[in-house]
Amino acid sequence: MDRRLNQSWWALKLALGVVPIVAGLDKFFNLLTDWQQYLSPLVSRVIPASTFMHAVGVIEIVAGLLVLSRWTRVGAYIVAAWLVGIALNLLTTGHYFDIAVRDLVMAVGAFTLGRLSEVRAPASEQERQRSEMRRPAHA
Repeated sequence: MDRRLNQSWWALKLALGVVPIVAGLDKFFNLLTDWQQYLSPLVSRVIPASTFMHAVGVIEIVAGLLVLSRWTRVGAYIVAAWLVGIALNLLTTGHYFDIAVRDLVMAVGAFTLGRLSEVRAPASEQERQRSEMRRPAHA
């Protein structure tokens, strides 16, 4: 695999793995921001905001862990879909359009990581097979 593609894959993997975990944990502590301010009034009428944010936090943590694990591709697509959902939520608040755009751009990055993972997996498998073929057979 081209080293530049591999570096890009790792940069996206780390960023899109760590950031959801940090944001997910912060849904319980509100150190970075008061996350409830970003919740659509439509959602807060159905479920208490703190309960919803805790559930969101768990999902973000799991998605980030998937990205950092051997299931990067699956995790990346989950993060991409999740970020689109967050952007849609933000649009229904009537505010935070700039943050919605940022989340859509991050979703494109997560989608890109998923696609790169599809290309990278067969290349990694081929490299493993080549190295096994080069090993001398045991007598």
